[in-house]
Amino acid sequence: MEIELRHLRILCTIADTLSLGRTAAIMGCSQPAVSSQLKRIERLMGEDLFVRGSAGVTPTRFGVEVVVQAREVVALANAIGHRSTASRRGADRVLRVAATNTPILPGLLQRARTVLPALTAQVSSVYSSAEIIGLLENDKLDVAVAVDYPGRELGHSEAVARRGIVTEPSFVALPADHPASGQLDVPLLDLAGDAWFLTPDDGAGWPGVCYDAFQAAGFRPATVHEYLGDRDQLQRMIADGLGIAVVQATCKPNPGVVVKPLAGTPLWCRYVLVWHRERVSDEVTEALFGAALAAYEELIARAPHFRAWAARHYPAPRR
Repeated sequence: MEIELRHLRILCTIADTLSLGRTAAIMGCSQPAVSSQLKRIERLMGEDLFVRGSAGVTPTRFGVEVVVQAREVVALANAIGHRSTASRRGADRVLRVAATNTPILPGLLQRARTVLPALTAQVSSVYSSAEIIGLLENDKLDVAVAVDYPGRELGHSEAVARRGIVTEPSFVALPADHPASGQLDVPLLDLAGDAWFLTPDDGAGWPGVCYDAFQAAGFRPATVHEYLGDRDQLQRMIADGLGIAVVQATCKPNPGVVVKPLAGTPLWCRYVLVWHRERVSDEVTEALFGAALAAYEELIARAPHFRAWAARHYPAPRR
């Protein structure tokens, strides 16, 4: 048996639905057929890709890696058909893209240019995820990367569709000489006496979720600097001891700064692909989603502090 495109589509669908039954319904076959196909693929790979449970399936660490690569291949295959269709229509199309404060955007755009050569991206930066939804609903955007938080999922009309890209823990950036800089995981309460840099209201729940975490830890910061600007400048201020900040888990620390996980992982953030249903085709959506996942995988590869955290909390299964 050799891996074929249809096998990769099955793996992607299983990863999307986390259910062999729902995958079977989408693929138009029986659940035993999907289960049998998955077992054959895993035998070929030499390792389990999904853990089966009573509530469905979840990808293993190896499975996540395989699915990320599978999405890239599927996206490329879809792009071939899309490019042919676009050529028959006789013109390329401008895709209006926006993104909030996310490191995923550069890698997404780079990959999208490869897999969607018939499209030209017109990019804008929009900090507020709520504003992004409004622009989509008013036909001012086609697709965007927004954020939301567990328990505070983005609301929108039927004109807009959304798909979670990844949910990641939020870490904290500290001066390298901070008393907590040597800890493996930093308790939030240990940072009660620090000044904090916090970005303003994003219309999706931030910084409310952060203040909720502070309250649950038993304190409220005495000093809060509202900051939205250059990330290198932020890190220079942190290195100089002017405050600390919640940062993305894949954030690369500059000299004089360390990035640490928070004990108990009190803060999580989800990156979300959102698009206008009538203006963006399924092929383009799938290609952009695969590009976003691949971009995030690359960010993880450059973030040893995040990989170390993941290895502690989600250890790889023994072979």
